[in-house]
Amino acid sequence: MPTSKINVTLVTGRSLDQGEALDIGKITERYFKKVAVIELDEEDLKKLGVTNGGTVEIKTAYGSVVAFAVKSRFKHQGVAFMPMGPWANIVCDFNTYGSGMPTFKGVEAEVTATEKQPLTTINLLKEYCEIELPSIIHEKIKVNEEGEEKVHEAVICTFCGCLCDDLQVKVKGNKIIEVRRACQLGRSKILHRLENRILSPLIKEEERFIKVDYDTAIKKTAEILVNASYPLLYGWSSTSTETIRLGIELAELVGAAFDNTSVMCHGPTILGVQEAGTVAATLGKIRNYADLIIYWGCNPVFAHPRHLARYSAMARGIYVKTRKERKIVVVDVRETPTAKIADLFIKIKPNSDYELIKALRMIINDLDVEVDEVGGVPLEKIYELADLMRSAKYGALLFGLGVTMTKGKGRNIEEVIRLVQDLNNWTKFVLLPMRGHYNVVGANMASLWLTGFPYALDFARGYPRHNPGVTSATELLLNGEVDAALIVASDPAAHFPAVAVKNLAKIPVITIDPKWNMTCLISEIIIPSAYAGIECEGSAYRMDKVVLHLKKIVDPPPGILSDEAILKRIIKEVKKLRRL
Repeated sequence: MPTSKINVTLVTGRSLDQGEALDIGKITERYFKKVAVIELDEEDLKKLGVTNGGTVEIKTAYGSVVAFAVKSRFKHQGVAFMPMGPWANIVCDFNTYGSGMPTFKGVEAEVTATEKQPLTTINLLKEYCEIELPSIIHEKIKVNEEGEEKVHEAVICTFCGCLCDDLQVKVKGNKIIEVRRACQLGRSKILHRLENRILSPLIKEEERFIKVDYDTAIKKTAEILVNASYPLLYGWSSTSTETIRLGIELAELVGAAFDNTSVMCHGPTILGVQEAGTVAATLGKIRNYADLIIYWGCNPVFAHPRHLARYSAMARGIYVKTRKERKIVVVDVRETPTAKIADLFIKIKPNSDYELIKALRMIINDLDVEVDEVGGVPLEKIYELADLMRSAKYGALLFGLGVTMTKGKGRNIEEVIRLVQDLNNWTKFVLLPMRGHYNVVGANMASLWLTGFPYALDFARGYPRHNPGVTSATELLLNGEVDAALIVASDPAAHFPAVAVKNLAKIPVITIDPKWNMTCLISEIIIPSAYAGIECEGSAYRMDKVVLHLKKIVDPPPGILSDEAILKRIIKEVKKLRRL
C-alpha cells in the first residue's frame, strides 16, 4: 500500500541531461526541468503513491526542497539520486570534515509526496539568499554567416577532463554549423555557445544592472579587491592555464584566498596523494595496456561519455585490441548505465568504500577476512574481485566522486592508493581520478608549480599557506570569513551549499564568465569573457596531466575579451592602486 513518506540514502552526481542543460544556461526552463528532480527506484515510487513526474519534498538534517520525482531506469531501492545543482545543495551535508569539500553523497533523507511545486532557479536563489535579484539583460547576437565553409580538424573539446582532441568543427563565416565526433555534452557546449551570452560589462546600481565599458568594470573590480580585508578568488577550472597563473599572481597582490573547483570534487584525492603518493599512468597507456579496468564510484557514460570508447571498454589499443580481451568492473552504490556494460558489478552500501577497500587489501595480502560480507558485498564477490585484480596483466583503477564525496574523504583515497600499491607486488596496476571540469587539473598544477600547494591557498600573510579545513573556499564562505569575491569561470551559487551561497550574496561579488549564471545574479560586477578553446587560444591539462593546446575556431562576440586579457588588465589596475 502507498505510504506518505519513505526513507532513502541520497546521492548526487552528474547526468547527461544536467550536463547538456548547464551549458545552454542555468537560468533556463530546460535546466530547471532537468535538474530539479530526484530519481527514485520504481518500487520506492510505488510506496509513495507518486506517479512519474509528480512532486515530492526531500527533507534532511540540513534542509528541505521540493523536486520532481522521476522513475529510475535502474534498480536501486532505498537509494535516491539528484543531479548536482542548487536543489540538491539545499539538502546535502555542508560539513567538510576538514577536507574543504561538503558531503554530497550518502545523506539520509526523508521523501514525502506533496502537492507543492519546485521553485525555479531564480526563485530558489531568491528564497535561500533572502534577497531580490536584478533582471537579466537578454541581447541577440548577430553572427556573420557569410564566407566559405571551413572544417577545423583535431579540435579539443573543452567540456570534461577527457579533453577529446579529435573533433571536427565546420564553420561558415563566424557561425559554427556542425560538430562531429563530440559527445552530446561537448556538442551542446560548442553549438550553444551564443545562447544566454553577456555582451557587455555590467555594474549593479539600485538593484538593476547597467552597461559600462571594460575600463570602468575593471577599475571598479580592482578597487573592491584592494579595499577588501580578505577577498576570495575562486573558480579557474574552466579557463586556460595561462589565466590561472595570472589569477595566482593577483591573489598574492591583494592578499587573497585562492581556490579552484577541485575543492568540490577531487580535493580529497589530493589529500590522499599527499599522504600516500600515487601510481599514475596516462590515458594512452591505459588504453594500450590495461586488460582490467575498474570504475569505482563514477559513471563515465554520463560524466565522461567518450571515455569508454577512447580509453577503456571499447577502445582499440596496441596490446589489448578488443572488448573481449578486457574486463570491466564497476563498484557503485547504485546500478548505473556504466554498470550495465560491466563484466562484474559490485553494489556497496553508501559510505562503505573504506571498509571494502580494507577488505580487498587484506585478501590481496593473503590475510583472512572473518565476516560474511563487507559494506553489503558478499565475501565471495570480494574474493572474485581480488582474484581479478591479482591475475590482471595490467590493471587500472579509475575512481570518481562516489569515493571522494562520501564520509572518509581523503582517507578513502589514501586506502585506494595503498590498495594499488599492494597490487604492484603481484602485477602492474595504476590509478587515475576521473576529473570533471576540463582544466581542473590545470588549476591544481598551476597552483603547485607556483606555490607548492594544489588548492585552498591563503595569501593573507603575503606568502602561500594551505589548510583545506580552514582556507578552502567552502569553509571561508560557510563561516562568512571573506569580504569580497572574484569568481572566474565558475558558478558557486549553483553548486555550493545553500549556507555558503547565502553568505556569498552578502559581500561584493565580481563574476567573469561568458554566460548568465546564478552567481551573476548576486554579483555587483559582471565582466563577459570569451570561451577558451572555441573563441581564443590557451592550454589545458587533461585528467592524466598531459598538457594540450586549445585552438581558436571562431571569433568571440564583438568586443569580448578573453579571461587572460581581463586578468592582465585587472592586475595592471591593482598595481596602479597599490603603487607597485
